[in-house]
Amino acid sequence: MTVSRWIQLGVCVVAVLGATALLAHADEVNDYPTTARSEYVFGCLKANGETRQAIDQCSCSIDVIASLLPYDRYVTAETVLSMAQVRGNLGGQFRSSEQANSALNDLRRAQAEAEVRCF
Repeated sequence: MTVSRWIQLGVCVVAVLGATALLAHADEVNDYPTTARSEYVFGCLKANGETRQAIDQCSCSIDVIASLLPYDRYVTAETVLSMAQVRGNLGGQFRSSEQANSALNDLRRAQAEAEVRCF
């Protein structure tokens, strides 16, 4: 095999390894299911007027949140928000828990960053 063939082979191997690494990283960043992203955008549209501009801004917003907050942490925060509305002792546990407040604070920071970047 000639030197130029070895170089071509080396370039191909590096390209394949690089593409594989990029795909693995993309999977880590894009761990939010499509349904979760859709639900977020739908709620965001309801809150921000159902315009074309709002679609772009809301889509951007969930992308920023997903880049800053792992999906499992997002689910925890969303659960806390939902359960905190329950009256009585059960809802109180979600409103006063340090763990719940931490998850909510993480979500609120991500939402604030999304607001700055997208709106």
